[in-house]
Amino acid sequence: MTLGVLFGFLAVGAILLFLVGRTTTPTDASPEAGFARDMATHHAQAVEMAFIARDGSTDESLRRLAYDIIITQTAQRGIFTGWLQQWGLNQTGERPEMAWMTGHSHGVTAAAPTTMPGIASKDDIKRLTDAKGKEKEILFLQLMIRHHEGGVQMAQGLLKLSDRDEVTTMAQHIVDGQTSEISLMTDMLRQRGAQRLPSIL
Repeated sequence: MTLGVLFGFLAVGAILLFLVGRTTTPTDASPEAGFARDMATHHAQAVEMAFIARDGSTDESLRRLAYDIIITQTAQRGIFTGWLQQWGLNQTGERPEMAWMTGHSHGVTAAAPTTMPGIASKDDIKRLTDAKGKEKEILFLQLMIRHHEGGVQMAQGLLKLSDRDEVTTMAQHIVDGQTSEISLMTDMLRQRGAQRLPSIL
């Protein structure tokens, strides 16, 4: 076998390995499937809170922010559910939430999962719903900053576990976009004479 033929075989092998690595479908227990499912749930609450804030405020800057969150995260949820359908997986899995991040953050293990980071409690949602005027705006910004911090944490966790292009691209987009919105919301809180809740990052 000549050296040229050998290099040819090696090149073909490398290309095949690259293609197989890119086309392997995520399994039910994969980080990609767990991320898609949990992030879809996480986004659903963000959209819920954004509707409450948008419909309960007359401040145009806050209403515009809430609208942007509704549009962006609703679209991303559609992408997550589309991935799962494309991969032939159910929209919900049997593994506990956040089990896909085992050993990477929160001390999560499959046997002892924690709740998704940044999720508001039922009491928080009720307080947000019942609040009026400036109090509602401040509470929304505080809760949404914490919610975004949780989203950033989840996306960063995925980036450590996956090399699937469409998933890592989305995760990085979430990190960048929600980090930018955290900065914006922090400024909006200062304008209202309020501060962020303690960071979870």
